[in-house]
Amino acid sequence: MADMERVHKIQNHPVFRDLYEKLEKSEKDRIFCRHTMEHFLDVARLMYIYNLEDKAGFSKEVIYAAALLHDIGRYEQATAGTPHEIAGARIAGGILKECGFTEAEILPVVEAIMGHRSQKSGSSGSVLTAYLYRADKKSRSCFACPVLAECNWPEEKKNLTITY
Repeated sequence: MADMERVHKIQNHPVFRDLYEKLEKSEKDRIFCRHTMEHFLDVARLMYIYNLEDKAGFSKEVIYAAALLHDIGRYEQATAGTPHEIAGARIAGGILKECGFTEAEILPVVEAIMGHRSQKSGSSGSVLTAYLYRADKKSRSCFACPVLAECNWPEEKKNLTITY
């Protein structure tokens, strides 16, 4: 299979496209961090750096799949109140299966999506979960944010210096 072919299938999957477009529209006036393709790709690239540095051995496709899908449940959270990690894990499982990922690949991605909001999950869960938690937080450039003073993120989570 060509490099990243299954990731391209995720990107073009009708459920992903529909939810991503709804998310974009719902956040168009949001003044804080948006959940855009740039965010998803920043998360993927950071995760891939961690993977290479640690020699963890995750495939690029698994890393990019987790990053692309980690916030896909945000629209359901906004409209139905379902926590986005729960909605996202459920949605991701179906998309991953339809895009040719194996059960051995799907399970850690779904687990990482479920745990990506909790620092405890990020430090005591799987390595992929820890990478997703860390990259999700480090992908934000708080030091350059024009509305930093209004942000409700705890100070310890804000990225106030350039780090990767």
